Amino acid sequence: MYTIELTSSSKRDFKKINRGDIQFIYDSLLEFSQKFSSSYEQALMQRGKIKKLQGQKELLYRLKLRSYRIIYKKYEDKLLILVLHVTTREGAYK
Repeated sequence: MYTIELTSSSKRDFKKINRGDIQFIYDSLLEFSQKFSSSYEQALMQRGKIKKLQGQKELLYRLKLRSYRIIYKKYEDKLLILVLHVTTREGAYK
């Protein structure tokens, strides 16, 4: 199972989201971390739930959860998913 860590900016992002959506995002991230594997990630990529972001210095991914976008970075050797940003679709790529 992967560990999920939130950056300080992602913690601030959560303060702007209503409690019901926070619970949905938290539950979804928990399930995501428990099921995470290369094959699971590939299956989500094929369904359009995960996308590798282009034009970034780092290898970043976007996870779609309803109208929210989770920008994350994974470290294979540390079994860690670092959530960088949580926002709605409108503000995700600014």
